[in-house]
Amino acid sequence: MSRIAGLFARENPVFIGFTVAGDPGIEASLRVAKTMIDAGLDLLEIAVPYSDPVADGPVIERAHARALRAGTTPDDVFALVREVRDYAPALPVVLFTYYNIVYRRGPGRFFAEAAAAGADGVLIVDLPSEESGEVAPYAARHGIDRIALIAPTTSPERQNAILRQASGFVYLISLEGVTGERDRLPSGIAGLVGAVREKTDLPLAVGFGISRPEHVGAVAAAGANGVIVGSALVRLIEEHPGDEAGMHEALRTAIGALRGGLATDPGHDISRRERVKG
Repeated sequence: MSRIAGLFARENPVFIGFTVAGDPGIEASLRVAKTMIDAGLDLLEIAVPYSDPVADGPVIERAHARALRAGTTPDDVFALVREVRDYAPALPVVLFTYYNIVYRRGPGRFFAEAAAAGADGVLIVDLPSEESGEVAPYAARHGIDRIALIAPTTSPERQNAILRQASGFVYLISLEGVTGERDRLPSGIAGLVGAVREKTDLPLAVGFGISRPEHVGAVAAAGANGVIVGSALVRLIEEHPGDEAGMHEALRTAIGALRGGLATDPGHDISRRERVKG
């Protein structure tokens, strides 16, 4: 059983956190990842810095820019994944990227290096399902799950086409638009979860806009298997320039509060430590 499958085999919804590799610096981003893991992440999403992250709102766009200014390359990203894998052998790790990065490196090389580094899944945000045949053989060869995106505007027919190629879990976008914190989440999340649930046995994780414990609770109550938080965590890095201790404390506090929105069993902390240490 893969690390992603093992994680979602739990009965409780899982908490997924997002960070951009190289933000606020190449070495500092490893310390950020370790703090997030220790604070209670069940799965870590690591973005490969890109100059035109069209799916992302201003907070994550600026994180990409900071990482690129720090000189972060795909080689640095794979090195970060290796460090995370050494630190948390049982923790699932998913790379979040845009296709130009995969194309420039070559799909075969990209997936081979991702697998060798210890990544469990890859989400290529801007690769349409009709064109995913270019990466499918390499993902399968190296045992990498291809995480699929489904939005509220995705038609039922297109959902079916996307799901036929997906593995690991399905990333459900909660709202129309780009990533970023919202005061309120749309009312249709339960409907989206239910509609996609009828079409697949894959776990469903909801992201975009989730920034408060009550949002986390609402997504879990809607029947999702996972809750994804990005901008609310990335913003804390931006708000603490030159104050790494304060940044790490803010991340620990935020993740603890956000996790509070999930219903957990008394043994959760023990199971998390076991997942991290292997």
